[in-house]
Amino acid sequence: MPVYNATTKDTQFVLHDVLKISASDIPGYDELEPEFTGAVLEEAGKVAVNLLHPLNVVGDTEGCRLENGVVYTPTGFKDAFEQVKEGGWTGLDMPEEYGGQNMPYVLGTAVGEMFSAANQAFTMYQGLTHGAASAILAHGTDAQKDTYLPKMVSCEWTGTMNLTEPHCGTDLGLMRTKAEPQGDGSYKITGQKIFISSGDHDMADNIIHLVLAKIPGGPEGIKGVSLFIVPKFLVNEDGSLGERNGVSVGKIEEKMGIHGNSTCVMNYDGATGYLLGQEHKGMRAMFTMMNEARLGVGMQGLAQAEAAYQNALEYAKDRLQGRDVTGVKNPDGPADPLIVHPDIRRSLMDQKSFVEGARAFILWGATLIDKAHRAGDKDADGLISLMTPVIKGFLTDEGYDMTVQAQQVYGGHGYIEEWGMSQYTRDARIAMIYEGANGVQALDLVGRKLAQDGGKHVMAFFDMVKTFCKENSGKDEAYDKAFIEPLKAASKDLQAAGMYFMQNGMTNPNNALSGSYDFMHMFGHVCLGLMWAQMAKAAQEALDAGASDKDFYETKIATGRYYMARRLPATGMHLARIQTGADTVMALDAANF
Repeated sequence: MPVYNATTKDTQFVLHDVLKISASDIPGYDELEPEFTGAVLEEAGKVAVNLLHPLNVVGDTEGCRLENGVVYTPTGFKDAFEQVKEGGWTGLDMPEEYGGQNMPYVLGTAVGEMFSAANQAFTMYQGLTHGAASAILAHGTDAQKDTYLPKMVSCEWTGTMNLTEPHCGTDLGLMRTKAEPQGDGSYKITGQKIFISSGDHDMADNIIHLVLAKIPGGPEGIKGVSLFIVPKFLVNEDGSLGERNGVSVGKIEEKMGIHGNSTCVMNYDGATGYLLGQEHKGMRAMFTMMNEARLGVGMQGLAQAEAAYQNALEYAKDRLQGRDVTGVKNPDGPADPLIVHPDIRRSLMDQKSFVEGARAFILWGATLIDKAHRAGDKDADGLISLMTPVIKGFLTDEGYDMTVQAQQVYGGHGYIEEWGMSQYTRDARIAMIYEGANGVQALDLVGRKLAQDGGKHVMAFFDMVKTFCKENSGKDEAYDKAFIEPLKAASKDLQAAGMYFMQNGMTNPNNALSGSYDFMHMFGHVCLGLMWAQMAKAAQEALDAGASDKDFYETKIATGRYYMARRLPATGMHLARIQTGADTVMALDAANF
């Protein structure tokens, strides 16, 4: 059976050595002293390792079942959900006035990674609820907040987001679900939604669906979409549950992975709904949830890669296969362990350098969210808006690839279900698709985010990289060569790609769009390069200060050197692809494929 160990130490290193969160002027960060965050992460790690991880394989093998209109979760999920609720984990970073603990988002993100690595399918139930609650918090009336948020923060009631329909996925302007006004402020919602994660289950008293629908007579396309609160059970004025609403489960989807999460077809048959936000402004309200979800999905890519890497590492140390070409390393055994072989080392270093870089990237992104929300910093808001498609798209693409590499370390055993490695690959696969498929993330990055606010935010990122390189070069020749010079080169590649889009995208937009996927990956590599340069600096500072755990910090620097030398040069390949333009991509007529 696979193992999982909490990543408390590495997370603490990022939070305190690299991001130095307790010294930040973001409101609430002064409470995030190492002792406090360490205690929270230790407890979260126990929940992840002892409670959630053992249920991961159970959820995968049993799945959810639909019987007589009721969805039942896998054995043990309901009891575990009660324990997670009792521990207050579901409201860690939600407002105190609704029962949360008002901790910063960055701490919730760190805990979320552990929970997701231990059991992604299970953690989605509370994750979707958090997103739905955030949308109500941002766009709901005071009455709606008072009615729904206390029980959603505690996960007595859970939440969902309902966007996709059988005939429309990304192009939501094509949706057919209708919302007929009733004259009393309510609406009758009629239509079908598919791929609804956590759509129904037996772990909460009520489920609060956020549903996109069109009010008749509104504008055509996406501009005519509104968002509605549609509870599974109607809520009485005193807060008690009333009659069952006109919403039901058509079926549970049979999926490649995340079997422990109930992905449902939801039928709305004149269900009572309540407008959330303004009429015809549903996408604005939904994107409060979508943007949070996209960061959470990026974190899932990291989490599955981390869990898979831990198991691949253990296997590589234990499995005896062949002899080291430079000399026998295990003379008392019939063969040497796999980890002596350079290609296995390459694979493990790919995985290790990705997960540690990605952890720093996503926690840095979480601090930008805190800065935007808690300090009202519009520049931070613009920067995380730019980074969101990179976090979602790059981390899930790379995270999936790393689970495949981890599976490959096992050889044939990686393909056999009893070893558990295929689950990480299967579970990671969905993260590349939902909350906006990664191709759409790339289009969003190039087509919208680069030019947002006149290109202010991407220029701010380039300035950030330039300033870091300037302030930290010339002090240590080895550091400059290993970290500063590769980061400068990668950043120049990224800037050259942006310049290409500016010069060639206006005359033919396909020149930009054909290179968007490469640009998203190039951007991701530069971000991880920046994170590794910062981590190596922090690690060296700790060593210079006489840190007791020399192995940890020296290993950190060595891992960073690997990323900069072996992974970051991919920006050159992506730039070369981008600069070929659209001609070869668009050359064939549809009939000739």
